[in-house]
Amino acid sequence: MASSHCFQNPPELDPACGRGKVVEDFGGQKAYVAGSVEAKAAVVLISDAFGFEAPKLREIADKVALSGYFVVVPDFLHGDPYAVGHPNPLQWLQSHDPEKAFEEAKPVIAALKEKGISTIGAAGYCWGAKIVVELAKAREIQAAVMSHPSFVTVDDIKEVKCPICVLGAETDQFSPQELVKQFEQVLSENSQVAHFVKIFPGVTHGWAVRYSDDDEAAVKSAEEAFADMTGWFDKYLK
Repeated sequence: MASSHCFQNPPELDPACGRGKVVEDFGGQKAYVAGSVEAKAAVVLISDAFGFEAPKLREIADKVALSGYFVVVPDFLHGDPYAVGHPNPLQWLQSHDPEKAFEEAKPVIAALKEKGISTIGAAGYCWGAKIVVELAKAREIQAAVMSHPSFVTVDDIKEVKCPICVLGAETDQFSPQELVKQFEQVLSENSQVAHFVKIFPGVTHGWAVRYSDDDEAAVKSAEEAFADMTGWFDKYLK
C-alpha cells in the first residue's frame, strides 16, 4: 500500500502554468513540452501522483529545457491525478499502474527518435520513478534519474541497463534509507552500469518536487536535487 508520504504536500494544480505548451498528442499522450525541437537530446519527466499540471514539475521542465534539452512531461495519469481526500488511495493506485504507463512511454520515446533526437533520458518522481526504472531496464533510455522512488525494488535495480542516479530522502516510508543503500550496493557490484546514489539529509519523501518557496532549507535541497539531475543528464546525454 502507498505510504502516506506519497500524498503529502499536494500542489495546487494549474493546467496553464509553465513557459512551454500542452500538446494533445505526443506519442499517443497528452503532454507538456518545453525546449527546442532542434535539440539533440531529450528528457522525459514523469510526475508523481499529482500529475503533469503541478507547477513545480513544469518549472523543473522549463529549467531542464534551458539547459539545452527538449523536454516532454506526459500525462500518464490521463487527467486523473490523485485528489486530496480520495476515499480509497489504494484503489487509485490500482487504477494507475506504473507498468501500464511504462508501455505508454515507449511510443513517447519513439516519437522523440522520429524527431531526430539521438539521446534520451528520463527522470521520475515517486510514482514516476517506477516507470523510469522500467525504461532503464528495457534499454529505452540512455540515462535515468529517480527522486524519492516508489514501488522500485532491489530486483528492478539489478536489471538496470543505463547510467542511473538515485536521489533519496532521509525520511521516507516508501524508500527508506536502508532500501536506497541496498540499491547502491547492487549498483556498486555492477561495473557495467554507472551510478550515483545520494540521500538528502533533513528532507522527506517528495521534497524534490513538492516544497514551499517560503522554506529556505526546502528550496535549497530541491535546487541541489535539480543540479544533481541535470548534471547527470549533461554527463550521459550530451
